Amino acid sequence: MKILLVDDHAVVRQGYASLLRTLLPHVQVSEAGSGEEALRQTQADIPSLVIMDIGLPGISGLETTRRLHQRLPQLRVLFFSMHDELPLVRQALDSGAAGYITKNSPPDVLVEAVRRILAGYPYIEQPLATQLACHATQGEDSDPRLRGITQREFEIFVMLAKGLPARQIAEKLCISAKTVSNYLTLLKSKLQVSSHAELVHLAIDTGVLRLGEREMRPAS
Repeated sequence: MKILLVDDHAVVRQGYASLLRTLLPHVQVSEAGSGEEALRQTQADIPSLVIMDIGLPGISGLETTRRLHQRLPQLRVLFFSMHDELPLVRQALDSGAAGYITKNSPPDVLVEAVRRILAGYPYIEQPLATQLACHATQGEDSDPRLRGITQREFEIFVMLAKGLPARQIAEKLCISAKTVSNYLTLLKSKLQVSSHAELVHLAIDTGVLRLGEREMRPAS
């Protein structure tokens, strides 16, 4: 069995790779620092599982997973992210992933998720699975206000709502600040908001942003 671990932070990536090699000695673990690198590596050597971070520079984890799923529909992807917002979890699962856990999970949860997914079963961290089931039961599984935006637009929406400046978003995604501004204009039109403050309120309303989470200045 081969696992590809995709994370742009080398120390974090190497730490988890070492953990997996220790706890799953029969599994070969390779690493990629970006979505582009992951796509290249999977062309040369298809792994059994990809463990994917969402917040990658350039091609995001969501877009990378979507492209992998289109090219290799049987390839299993487990999202391993610091984010636990339900709309983002839904976006990740909609991109073709087989599972989702957060980086706050203890090591045994990561190992259990890997084992379950390699055995052919989906795996969602228990608190997130409970919340998703609760929202689905209440008919809240997908907010209609967010259905018209793409995965890339959703990522930028999240970062804008959290207060990241356009320059920082541009650097993180390897795009220009002007492109971020164009996305903001497009998002305002699609989401039918007229100001950045309304965009933040919508993010809170839809569960994308929790009260008290936004600590930075509004994006320019």
